[in-house]
Amino acid sequence: MIKELFHNEKVVIILIAMVLMVGCKQSSKEALPVYHPSDFNKQLVDKSLHKTDKDHTVADFNLINQNGKTVTQDDYHDKIYVADFFFTSCTSICPIMTGNMAKVQEAFLTIDDVMLLSLSVTPDIDSVPVLREYATRKGVIDAKWHVTTGEKKHIYELARTSYFAVVEQGDGGLQDFIHTPNFILVDKKKQIRGIYDGTDDKEISRLIADINILRDRPI
Repeated sequence: MIKELFHNEKVVIILIAMVLMVGCKQSSKEALPVYHPSDFNKQLVDKSLHKTDKDHTVADFNLINQNGKTVTQDDYHDKIYVADFFFTSCTSICPIMTGNMAKVQEAFLTIDDVMLLSLSVTPDIDSVPVLREYATRKGVIDAKWHVTTGEKKHIYELARTSYFAVVEQGDGGLQDFIHTPNFILVDKKKQIRGIYDGTDDKEISRLIADINILRDRPI
C-alpha cells in the first residue's frame, strides 16, 4: 500500500514537472525586441538619428498603389506588416524578394492583421500601369499587399530615416539610388521589430515565425 502511494506521488511529481517544463518553454518564447536608431549599424541610419535610443516609429507616408489608390498609415492601422524596397525592372535580387514576399502573403492569407508593403525605388519608371501588370504577374492580392510608387525623395527618406533599410547616404535626387534585400517587420504601433534578408529562405522562415510571435506577444 505504502509502495503504491509512493509510486503515485512520484507519478504526480513527474507530471507536475512536465507541466512546468512546458510552461517554461512557452514563456521562453520571448517577445521580439523593439528597435530604435541607436540599435542599428550606424551606416544604416541617417546621421541625424545616430543618438536616438527610444520612441522611434515609422513616419507617416503617402504612396500610390497598383490600383492608383492612395496608401497611407491609415491602411496599416492596427496591422503588423512587412516592408521592402524594390523596382520592377530589377533582374537580380528583386524577383527573389518578391517571390519570398509572396510566401509571406501565403502564410498569412487568412490573417487580417498581417499585411505587406513594397515601395519602388524607381518611382518615375514604376507607374501605376507598370505596377498593376507586375502585381498581377507576381500573384499580389490587393487587399493584402500594396505595391507602391510615389515621390522619390519621400520614398528614399522613408528608407533611410524610418525603416533603416539601406547603407548608402543620399538626398533622393536624380542620381540617388538604393538597392537593398532587407525586409522590415513593423508592429501595430509602427515600431520596427526585425530586419531580415529577403533573399534568404532561412530568413523568410524566421520572419514568418517572428510574425507569429509578434501576434502572440505584441509587447
